Amino acid sequence: MKKLFVLFLIFLITFNNSFVLAYEGSKYPDYAYEFLGRDKWEKFNRKVFNFNQKLNKYAIRPVHILWSSIMPKYAMDRLNGITNNIEFPIRLVSSLIQKDFKTSKNETIRFFTNTTIGLGGMFDPAKRLFKLEQANENMDQALAKCKIKPGGYFVMPVLSFTSVRGAFGKVLDMALNPSTYVGTPVMALVKFGLTVNRTSYIQPLLTMVESTYADPYEIHKKAFAIDNYIKHSNLDRVNVISNLYVPQKEEEKIAQNTNKNKTAAQYKTTSTQTKGNDKIVEIDVSSELLTPNLLYGGANMIEEIVIPDYTSENILLESDMKLPGYNPQNPVVDSMRTSLFSIPGVDKSMWNELSVWNRSFSNRISTGKINITKERNDYKYRYILQRNKKNSPLAIILPSIGEGIMSGHSVSMAKIFYDKGYSVIILGSHFQWEFAKSMPSDYHPGLPAKDAEAVRSLTLNIINQLQDKYKAKFTDKVILGTSFGALLTLFIAEKESRDNTLGNTKYISICPPTDLIYAMKQVDKISQEWEKTPEEFKQKIATTAAKVVNLYKSKDDIDFEVNNLPFTEEEGKLITGFIMHQKLSDLIFTLEGSPKNAPSNIYEKINNMDYKDYVNKYLVENEHETCDDLSYETSLASISHYLENYDNYKIYHSVNDYLTNPAQLKRLKLTTGNKTVLIDNGSHLGFLYRKEFIEDLKNTIPSQNIN
Repeated sequence: MKKLFVLFLIFLITFNNSFVLAYEGSKYPDYAYEFLGRDKWEKFNRKVFNFNQKLNKYAIRPVHILWSSIMPKYAMDRLNGITNNIEFPIRLVSSLIQKDFKTSKNETIRFFTNTTIGLGGMFDPAKRLFKLEQANENMDQALAKCKIKPGGYFVMPVLSFTSVRGAFGKVLDMALNPSTYVGTPVMALVKFGLTVNRTSYIQPLLTMVESTYADPYEIHKKAFAIDNYIKHSNLDRVNVISNLYVPQKEEEKIAQNTNKNKTAAQYKTTSTQTKGNDKIVEIDVSSELLTPNLLYGGANMIEEIVIPDYTSENILLESDMKLPGYNPQNPVVDSMRTSLFSIPGVDKSMWNELSVWNRSFSNRISTGKINITKERNDYKYRYILQRNKKNSPLAIILPSIGEGIMSGHSVSMAKIFYDKGYSVIILGSHFQWEFAKSMPSDYHPGLPAKDAEAVRSLTLNIINQLQDKYKAKFTDKVILGTSFGALLTLFIAEKESRDNTLGNTKYISICPPTDLIYAMKQVDKISQEWEKTPEEFKQKIATTAAKVVNLYKSKDDIDFEVNNLPFTEEEGKLITGFIMHQKLSDLIFTLEGSPKNAPSNIYEKINNMDYKDYVNKYLVENEHETCDDLSYETSLASISHYLENYDNYKIYHSVNDYLTNPAQLKRLKLTTGNKTVLIDNGSHLGFLYRKEFIEDLKNTIPSQNIN
């Protein structure tokens, strides 16, 4: 489940604030404005944030790496439990001030249980035996309950993001923390160790934010805003685990009614949360369960539909691969199951991922860099070579739109290839800010044919660099791409069919948009769903983000047999839409040359741009009048000759992919025949985690004997 929570954490960081527009007439809201108000001290805050980043890079992170290399992960977890147990007075006093006596009682029981049976907090028998979760209470929440205003938002040296009230709350937290009153050097050393141990857990998230987003300051600010709101509203107590699975008897009932084509609304459930004796919030934590049909997917696609813009023939889609028990919800939420995709062993290690001794597969992947354009940033890529570097086949991974080289999907795909005897190169998306910073300043990604030339040249240079460095000679080469990377894969394949400079022998394309302009419009439509009821979205945002937080907290209690996600269709659209807009935001931030460490009005422009606006501004040239004029050259129709006449590729697609329509999939199937595998469920990449797909993919990749 780790990749699920990485995606959801990205959503949490991306998606965090209000839907009250800071700029009149904007297409998208200023996410931080509603929860935090104006960033009155942004100039000061950005300077301190920059200082904190450098302090972390050169001083704090090395200490965390050293600590994580001394203490195994198991020992670190035990020490973290002790730290949480020691801080019991903070949670007790905070809940008492808020008159939340149920939480006070539970925390008292937890403290005495974990102190005795749990050996001072090293273990958590209170959770295991009595199902008592630790409350996330502090004195900032108590002060808020006392009607004290938060004051301005600012960044503190070392301590990072807070507010005036939050800073005062931290002082009170320290006063209530027994470990503050250490009187001997030995105890002070223990206190230091506990502090280093706890703070080390935040390093992976900091690294992910810095490597994924063009403006980490803005992302951290949004993360603080929503997290603060969730805690103050006690939305972090929502239980979502029970809603990840649909009982077998309900699946059977749905299966018996697949031809009735109606929703199974009777399966919706509600979670009611309480604070003390008062009900504080009621949240729907389920999604509609929809019977399979042509709109929502499923194996029983037997309806005939006439598509006016695609000849007069009837559209009849049949799947080539079945996913039993998938339980489709709706295309957008089904697509979110892509984050369930993970390969066993990717992160397995007894050491924390910061440790120099961590030799898990993901930590063994090296990072290289190469210069594409003089006076521009070096381009970073990742790679892992077979132990016999002299002679091995090579796989090149091209991820989905906006994904960087740290993409969890890319690492899992790399593990599949590596186990088959391949060396692997992982590239970031060409539609991502890091790629844009390495290309000429006038380069604007988004035209597949042009992007394919750029990525093909980049890939060749990387291959040559690695072959020279390791005195190696890669043999057969395979390119695998997902989503936007899948479209790029096929355009590269077409170019290689005319001039095979890379020496590729196989291409695997998973859910390529068949018509990029159509897919772009679908994304814009989903991204702007908030406009329908903007006055209600603050609570909807917080509620959805609370589910995300609690899924992450419960990650150790979840297995891979999930057949439901606890999100409604509306929530799925919110999450997906705003993640997609954040990716666009990062790219525009970079293309416009916005400074990271100084205030800028760039977000006024970004909040008023969707993907269509991006195409019109950066891609439409003199010979084109609108983005619609680009439809043919950015679609698979433009390379139909290759798709018809070559058989060195394989396409996986879902019959209910919301970035395509039945006419487009029908055309693709007619053009490619059995080189395209249509899957009965999963929408856009939402089938990656299923064993049926993984086994088929492995069978598509020939095993290699390395001599």
